[in-house]
Amino acid sequence: MRIPTLRGLIDRRVLVNFRVDPEVLSRVCPSPFRPQIVNGYGVAGICLIRLKQIRPKRLPSFIGVASENAAHRIAVQWDVNGVAQTGVYIPRRDTSSLMTALAGGRFFPGVHHRARFDVRETEHDCRIAMASVDGMVHAAVDGRTTEALPDASVFATVAECSQFFEAGSLGYSPSNSASAAEFDGLELRTINWHVQPLSVRKVQSSFFDDRDAFPAGSVTFDNALLMRSIEHEWHSRKSLCGNCV
Repeated sequence: MRIPTLRGLIDRRVLVNFRVDPEVLSRVCPSPFRPQIVNGYGVAGICLIRLKQIRPKRLPSFIGVASENAAHRIAVQWDVNGVAQTGVYIPRRDTSSLMTALAGGRFFPGVHHRARFDVRETEHDCRIAMASVDGMVHAAVDGRTTEALPDASVFATVAECSQFFEAGSLGYSPSNSASAAEFDGLELRTINWHVQPLSVRKVQSSFFDDRDAFPAGSVTFDNALLMRSIEHEWHSRKSLCGNCV
């Protein structure tokens, strides 16, 4: 699926990250994806992002649209012509925007589901709760800005963690195609990438709390990152077919 390059502002983005047993995570990843391993663990999480001024690149910012969005994501690898690629597999996208939900998978890469968001923020505190309209998923995070990652994180430093997530800019999510094995591609390009750690007081995720998919002990909170006022662009990428790669 090809769309014009979109430009906008990431007003706020929270990445809530978990370390996961790779064998368990591999069962959640459809072909051609496999978990990307960091110090013996798979990495997965939730992106809670508020977008503003989203519009075709050459149009003025005042016509752009805003929305709250959530994406459940897994750091993955896959092979193209024998060469390993890295990015994220996104099994579920949710949005506050009716327009995005209607266009997703049809005129815009990736199926999007409608959701309600409750956001309460100050300069240093961030509380976000999301519940999908279809009742299938919910997530919540309550955190405060800090300077360091948790001691038990798989990442040794904030810089290492930041670099890992900046490199995972290419995401694939299920398309609206009749083929269950086709995935729409969307690449995020940031102009002024910057992250700050969040010290998390509370985190919930119906996706990662599902003990049928993630048995007890197989998934553990690792870290959370906050981004604000990030200029960026969205570029569509060629779809992947799980049976073709």
